[in-house]
Amino acid sequence: MPLRRSATSSRVVRVGLTQMACDAEPDRNLAQQLALTERALRKGANIVCTQELFRSQYFCQSEDHRFFALAESIPGPSTDALARLARKYGAVIVASVFEKRAAGLYHNTAVIIESDGTIRGIYRKMHIPDDPLYYEKFYFTPGDTGFRAWSTSQGTIGVLICWDQWFPEGARLTALQGAEMLFYPTAIGWHPSEKARYGTAQHAAWEVMQRSHAVANGCFVCAPNRTGHEHILDARGRAVSRDGLRFWGQSFVAGPDGQVLRRAPVERTAVLVVDCDLSQIEVSRTHWPFLRDRRIDAYGDLTRRFTD
Repeated sequence: MPLRRSATSSRVVRVGLTQMACDAEPDRNLAQQLALTERALRKGANIVCTQELFRSQYFCQSEDHRFFALAESIPGPSTDALARLARKYGAVIVASVFEKRAAGLYHNTAVIIESDGTIRGIYRKMHIPDDPLYYEKFYFTPGDTGFRAWSTSQGTIGVLICWDQWFPEGARLTALQGAEMLFYPTAIGWHPSEKARYGTAQHAAWEVMQRSHAVANGCFVCAPNRTGHEHILDARGRAVSRDGLRFWGQSFVAGPDGQVLRRAPVERTAVLVVDCDLSQIEVSRTHWPFLRDRRIDAYGDLTRRFTD
């Protein structure tokens, strides 16, 4: 049935997403991220989310031990700098960092920073890809935090990371904990040689998958993605692949009905600030009562790898 606007009072949260191209200099990337985050905060954003691994180029294009030096602790330089902005503006910030947990133990981690500058929690990426130019298993230990939702000063949020966005189980388990907004820090793009043939379908699949999470769970979905064309260089200064990766940008926010509220451009640094009326979640979940009608008694086989 069609959704109607809520008759209850609005509860608007202004969500900010930042999208940028990265270069080989981590401090320069951090400075750019801080500037974009502050731009979103000055526009009134209550929650700001960064793209995946904003402090460096997407180094997973190759398997190279040099890149472990990019990792940092939590708390660390990136979270400390962003915490100062969170405290200054009284906003929540979700930041994606390459975490060094211990010697030889690294994670792809999102940090939830509260409006007073304290760390509210962390999420470690659960699904780790291993595909051409996305060699993440070399660097990242699979997460051990499970799927989480956090009650923050700006609403209850869930955070997952990039490859997680293709799995409906993660979105559902997070929504079942009360998440009103799902954030997906992302680094996804095209293999340039494949773009002409597959590019439109690849991007459409990425977006529609996340829009489906919004519909199925009756919540907002927010996906900040990086942009730019990146070539990773090896120790001799040579590109590790002929074409590199061209990240497709197009960060977006989708409402509980799955409609895109706003979308960033493909090849430009951008800041999105989008009003999200959380009262629409109740409207969605009562008009499309998927949570009510779930047959949890019949889903036991979801814990099996494959059903023969």
